Amino acid sequence: MTHPPLSRVHWTSAVLLAALGAGTVRAALRLRALPVLPVVPPTSAGVPRPAGWRLLTAGGVEPDAATFLTACAYAEGEGLRVLDLLPADLAAERALGLLRLVDPARYRWDRLGEGRGAGFAVLATEEVLERAGVDPGGPRPDPAELLALTRRLKEYAVGATGLAVAPGLSCGGPGDTGGPARAAELRAQGLPPGALAAAQLCGLALLAGAAGRQGRWGAAAAGLYWLQPYLVLGRPGSPLRPADLARATAARPVRSLVSAVRTARAAGPDRAPDAARAAAYRDDLAAGTDRFLEARRPDCPWCGSGRLSVRVRVPDLLQGKPGRFTLERCGDCGHVFQNPRLTPEGLDFYYRDFYDGRGGEGAGTVFGRLGAAYRGRAEMLLPHADPASWLDVGTGHGHFCNAARAVWPRTRFDGLDMGDGVREAERRGWVETGYQGQFPEFAPKLAGQYEAVSMYHYLEHTRDPLAELDAAAVALAPGGFLAIELPDPESRMGRLLGPAWLPWFQPQHQHLAPAANLREALADRGFTVVAEEHGPAHQGNDFFGAVALTATRLAPDPDRPWGPPATRRTRALAHAVRLAALPCFAGAAVLDALRTAAARRTDGGNAYRILARKDAR
Repeated sequence: MTHPPLSRVHWTSAVLLAALGAGTVRAALRLRALPVLPVVPPTSAGVPRPAGWRLLTAGGVEPDAATFLTACAYAEGEGLRVLDLLPADLAAERALGLLRLVDPARYRWDRLGEGRGAGFAVLATEEVLERAGVDPGGPRPDPAELLALTRRLKEYAVGATGLAVAPGLSCGGPGDTGGPARAAELRAQGLPPGALAAAQLCGLALLAGAAGRQGRWGAAAAGLYWLQPYLVLGRPGSPLRPADLARATAARPVRSLVSAVRTARAAGPDRAPDAARAAAYRDDLAAGTDRFLEARRPDCPWCGSGRLSVRVRVPDLLQGKPGRFTLERCGDCGHVFQNPRLTPEGLDFYYRDFYDGRGGEGAGTVFGRLGAAYRGRAEMLLPHADPASWLDVGTGHGHFCNAARAVWPRTRFDGLDMGDGVREAERRGWVETGYQGQFPEFAPKLAGQYEAVSMYHYLEHTRDPLAELDAAAVALAPGGFLAIELPDPESRMGRLLGPAWLPWFQPQHQHLAPAANLREALADRGFTVVAEEHGPAHQGNDFFGAVALTATRLAPDPDRPWGPPATRRTRALAHAVRLAALPCFAGAAVLDALRTAAARRTDGGNAYRILARKDAR
């Protein structure tokens, strides 16, 4: 007897059931990994005087002396400098939300992971608070402010931030009911409340449809969602014992719906408009954008050939600022460059609010998720060198240097960048010394000081990449190594996706050099290439980036300060495009995974790395 194949709707139920099952198991395993503070009376031996520690709590949270002293003892014993304390009676949905975001077994050692917590109590050393610019004597923060503070403090205590359940601490508050407070807490964690609420409503609608139309598969998926709080948090000996567990489980579908609706209504724009910033942009744009471009040059800046052809024309798809940009390709050497290129004033205009200011938090989140790429870059040197000193040029906020310490713990990492982020990297301790300015100007002062210099996705942003290579040759000691990573303009994805190929990255990328050109330029400067990687350097974002850029092109952020004032229509259009893009993003993620696997196997991708040794002369 043959069974009829599962219909499309039954496949939906099966996928929902599998996803919920995997999430339930993962949450239960993470719950078991949560450390719990020992119950130690404050007068017991071994509890040190908590000198140098401060406990910051949200309003209404009143830890007793035993909890404070025990937390200090635990933190000192574990070598921690920041410790988020979880109330034992943390509300069920809050607990599940935290377990979705945090893997306790990896949390401390994830050097790029964002700081997470419950938003009720944070223990930190006075030294970390001082470096982070936090006044512990100020007004009590609300939970959203404390969540934001936890994110910030982890950046200043990398490898020394943890979380633990405090049995004597009670939150004494209600469960998650959504609304303005919940929206504020999500924003504080770097999460978009509107998008998350919309995704939750879509998920609830899918579950309701599955339960009503898809028989036992749909009923099983809906039942698992309903019982999930109890299945995860209701086992005997659970370190978290939510006071609302029975109520949260019994009424979960209704409470989740109410919370999502209230959060969606309260979300508003993810980033509030800034009147002063909008006025400044209006002043900048009053004279038009033509002044931001130089005259078109008739020859290739790499080899001097006049055989040029247009490679792509594209507007600013990154931020949606006014302007249109052209990349041309040299018919002799294959160099791709922006022509006409931006003036220094134009660079300032188009970079503004991307890596700092309005877009700084989003850029930091993206860079924080590149841990595997950073590790691959750092490990490329393992067979060739053991550098005592390393200068990362174009370091931004120092994310690479922070991650590379896991590979090179004894190496001194310094960073150089034009932006203010390099100073922040120095305060965080992600770099030892931060140099702010142009590399060619600093190079004579740094002559021969470094055994390694890196330029990861930096040269393509510069006005004169050959001058940057000259500067690297000056800063390196004889026998030192120069590591470079660049987008590959010869990638087939550039032809397939056209203007929507993310590595074009207009208007920021001014030069995209083929690997052969870079090898030749390095040889001219006394370098020997010792390693070259294409597949391992691939960044798996071709299709995902194309969807993101297309969505921005169709419906730019209505609250961008350089655009016209937002209206109900533009907000509705942006919301509709974002919703419509969700399945496209899911499909793009699958395609990127397949593309990445192929790139690794064939050693071909959208980027390449070169490691070169400076020969002694």
